Amino acid sequence: MDFYIQVLISGLLLGGIYALISIGLNLIFGVVRILNFAHGELVMLAMYGTFWLYKLYDLDPYLSLVVVLPAMFLFGVVLQRFILQPVLTTSGVMKMFTTVGISILMQNLALILWKGDFRAVQTFYSMSTIKFSGLIISIPRLVAFGAALLSIILLYLFLKYTYVGKALRAIVEDHATARLMGITVERHYLLAFGLGALFSALGGTLMMPFSSVYPTIGGPFTALAFVIVVLGGLGSMGGTFLAGLFIGVIEAFAGTFVSPGLKEAIYFVIFLLVLMVRPQGLFGMGRGTEEIGLK
Repeated sequence: MDFYIQVLISGLLLGGIYALISIGLNLIFGVVRILNFAHGELVMLAMYGTFWLYKLYDLDPYLSLVVVLPAMFLFGVVLQRFILQPVLTTSGVMKMFTTVGISILMQNLALILWKGDFRAVQTFYSMSTIKFSGLIISIPRLVAFGAALLSIILLYLFLKYTYVGKALRAIVEDHATARLMGITVERHYLLAFGLGALFSALGGTLMMPFSSVYPTIGGPFTALAFVIVVLGGLGSMGGTFLAGLFIGVIEAFAGTFVSPGLKEAIYFVIFLLVLMVRPQGLFGMGRGTEEIGLK
């Protein structure tokens, strides 16, 4: 029984990071109404930033957050303003191909600059664990889960109780009405994309003490984030968090008891079933949200 609980805990801790990354995509997907296929590359860029700050300046991964997060927020704003904003009035296919192009460009730039090597950060706490009742819990993974949970709670409070947060929610619900009510929609696009990049960067940086980075790592993260957003439901922060935990647990059990090579196939089957039965997701906002990004 302890072995099953161990696998469950490992899945939950990993799922918290997945949820954090996916919430960034949920924000961009909901507010800007664009399918960002370069989302995983934002995670990759943050991971490389964390690695080089550690390698060149001996800056601890957690301390590097004070540099990586503002930098990635600014990068997201610039990306939205100068590359994506001009194509927002075009077809959904054109917007999707634009983000695919950004993804390919970022991957190849990473390959040119840093080659295809796997790079990791080894700190004194990277392998630290807590032993409790026969269970072994990784401290870096526990810290990452706690930070993810706190960040998601803070985002929920921001969206629910601040004027800017309410404006973002109004844009998700109806762009045209939000504009008529005096909300500067384009300015909030910049904020949403910046926050999406920031949350992705937070997830990437928190993973560095127990993970590695390479130029094509973004692709799996993009696919995973889309699965979680569909399962959790567009516009539902809580739903995204629960879906992230669910996918983390599915991945842990599938990798342990089935095959590490089949874990993606299993949660993609779940993704397709939910997409066919309830396109807006299990906890989605309902009417119309399934069409966001597809018009």
